[in-house]
Amino acid sequence: MARRTETSTRSSPDAVRDAPPPELTGPERKLARWEIVAVFAVSLGASGVYAFVSLIGSLTAHKSLGAQQAVLNGSQAPGRPVLDLFLQLVSLASAAAPVLLAWYLLTRSGEGGFRAIGVDRSQPWRDLGRGALLAAVIGFTGLGLYLLAYSSGVSLTIVAESLPDTWWRIPVLLLSALQNGLLEEVLVTGYLLTRLRRLGVRPAYAVLISAVLRGSYHLYQGFGGFLGNAAMGVIFGILFLRWKRTTPMIIAHTLIDAVAFVGYALLAGHVSWLP
Repeated sequence: MARRTETSTRSSPDAVRDAPPPELTGPERKLARWEIVAVFAVSLGASGVYAFVSLIGSLTAHKSLGAQQAVLNGSQAPGRPVLDLFLQLVSLASAAAPVLLAWYLLTRSGEGGFRAIGVDRSQPWRDLGRGALLAAVIGFTGLGLYLLAYSSGVSLTIVAESLPDTWWRIPVLLLSALQNGLLEEVLVTGYLLTRLRRLGVRPAYAVLISAVLRGSYHLYQGFGGFLGNAAMGVIFGILFLRWKRTTPMIIAHTLIDAVAFVGYALLAGHVSWLP
């Protein structure tokens, strides 16, 4: 083996991080496909099937979509606030469990765990700035699209929260926003796009697959929920392939949901423009 020279082969950390992952070959490709199926069969893929069936139920109901509700954060033990709190925490923790599975698979494959998808503390201020900017742009645009979809009759009435008015109401809503940000962005943005690229899927197709999956598990909200979240998936997918970082998307998603959940809790019934 030829000796490597310092000037010709030394790679900076940025160069290593930006280098495209090696494509899988042979039996590894088949295992990787089944790995993707397994991960999403126990997480957001199953949610997509449930949301699709739920949409069929809404479409075949004897009332319009706008007259039906989709509750995002509801009470799990009405009238029993202590039990409700523990059920909320257990539900949030179990929903976030697939994030650990993704970390395990990315680590076991030798890709470096979460570092392989840009979930680390190497660029804290840049990640925060990018995430906040994305949240502002997508959040306001998303609210406008939802109101348009609702007025057009292609979306259910979204009830962001219906939790009891207790001391833990806001903390649980913030934890729910964080859980959504971690679960969706680690799996649908970082993990899925990285795996698809290693399988040799072209970037445009990989982003499309990720975006359609993201939209699918929001179908229970109606067609507006599907289209709005699919569009968000396209933006996040393109930016991930460019930045090689999932952290800004986690921050953006968490901020969007936190503002939506807490804002609804504070404004519902007090402003005329909020359904």
